[in-house]
Amino acid sequence: MTDPLLADGPLPDDAKSAPDDRAEAGPLDEGEANAVRPYVDLGGVKLVPRADLQLRLEVDESSKRVVAVSIDYAGSTLQVQPFAAPRSSGLWHEIRHQIAEQIRSQGGEITERSGSFGPELLARIPVNGAQAGTTRVARFIGVDGPRWFLRGVVAGEGAADATAAAAIDDVFRSIVVVRGTTPMPPRDLIPLQVPQGATTAPTTSSTSASPTTSAPSVSS
Repeated sequence: MTDPLLADGPLPDDAKSAPDDRAEAGPLDEGEANAVRPYVDLGGVKLVPRADLQLRLEVDESSKRVVAVSIDYAGSTLQVQPFAAPRSSGLWHEIRHQIAEQIRSQGGEITERSGSFGPELLARIPVNGAQAGTTRVARFIGVDGPRWFLRGVVAGEGAADATAAAAIDDVFRSIVVVRGTTPMPPRDLIPLQVPQGATTAPTTSSTSASPTTSAPSVSS
C-alpha cells in the first residue's frame, strides 16, 4: 500500500496512493471489471447493486450537471466523486493536504491516519446555521487509479464505528471507475449521469465539482 504514514520517509505529493490489491479488490478501472456483472451505470462510475442500498445524485443548481453520487447504506452515507488524473502520478496526497488546510481554516479539527485504502482524514467540521456551535464527523478517503482519482466522504456511523466503516468501505471497493478516452485535465470531474430507468429525481447540492472541497453535503 502506498502510504506515507508507514513509509521510511515522506513520499512526493504526486505519488500514487492506493491499496496494493486495488486492481483485484477495487475500486476497479473499467478495464479490470467483470464485463458480465450487473452494475448500476452512473456514467463516470458503476456500482454493484445490493440490498438496502439507496442512491442519490447531487446536481449543481447553476450548471444542472450531476456533481456527486451519494450512497446511503447500513447507517452510513458515502459521497463519491471521480476525477481525471495523470497516467503516471497521483492526486490524493496533495488533495488530502489541501482538504486538511481548508478544514483547519474553518475552525475544524483533522486527524490523519492509515485506513483500509491508505492515508485518510478524520475531520470534525463546524456546523453553521441552526446547529451552530456543534460539529459533524466526516472521513475523507481517496484512491489513485489509472488516469483517475476516486474521492469518498463518509458520514454517519461509518465515520466513527469500525464495523460500520468496514461495511461502507466495502461499498467503496465495489465501485468501478469509467475514465473513458476523452482527454481531460487532471482534477476535472469525470461526467456523471442519471441511470437509465431511474425514478428518483436528482437533488440540488452545494457540493463542488472540485476534489478539494471540504464541505460535502452529507448528513451527520
